[in-house]
Amino acid sequence: MPTWLKVKARFVIETALTLAPWLISMYLFYWLDSRGIWTSETPHRGKLSVALLAAGMLASLLLHSYFSKRR
Repeated sequence: MPTWLKVKARFVIETALTLAPWLISMYLFYWLDSRGIWTSETPHRGKLSVALLAAGMLASLLLHSYFSKRR
């Protein structure tokens, strides 16, 4: 396998892994809403939304930092 192809493939894989936690948190919102668990009457819905998104974004940032440090 040519070196340039390995570099491109590694970049794509690292990018997908970096975005995965954030996408999982977004999917979790969809799943909770579609099952009727996450309704407008849910107590502290706004705070929980911010915490869930922040956790996904923080995990993505940490993964991005890890992959950037390895280069």
